Amino acid sequence: MIRRRPWLTLLLLLVIVLIALAWPNRAHLAAFPDIIGAYTAKEYCSCRYVSGNPAAYCEGYVAQYVPIGSLLDDTAGKRVTASGLGRTHSAAWLGARQGCQLLPND
Repeated sequence: MIRRRPWLTLLLLLVIVLIALAWPNRAHLAAFPDIIGAYTAKEYCSCRYVSGNPAAYCEGYVAQYVPIGSLLDDTAGKRVTASGLGRTHSAAWLGARQGCQLLPND
């Protein structure tokens, strides 16, 4: 089979190696989508309301290789909501001493 179909054999071997690497880390891989939205909401909130930077600067500050779906900045309530990879997270400014904190998901 290897002589007749070398590319198919190589592809099959690659798939087996990827599965062998992913299986022990499946819990970490399942948590990854939550990290994108939570990181963006928390860091944008801290950049904007704790450090007092302008919105355009903070959008560039939290930019990542994995794009986010939406970023909503409620300036009146000092609350930020970010969506990425199908998950949505919010962070709110609590005060000068507490800074920003992630809010529990509903």
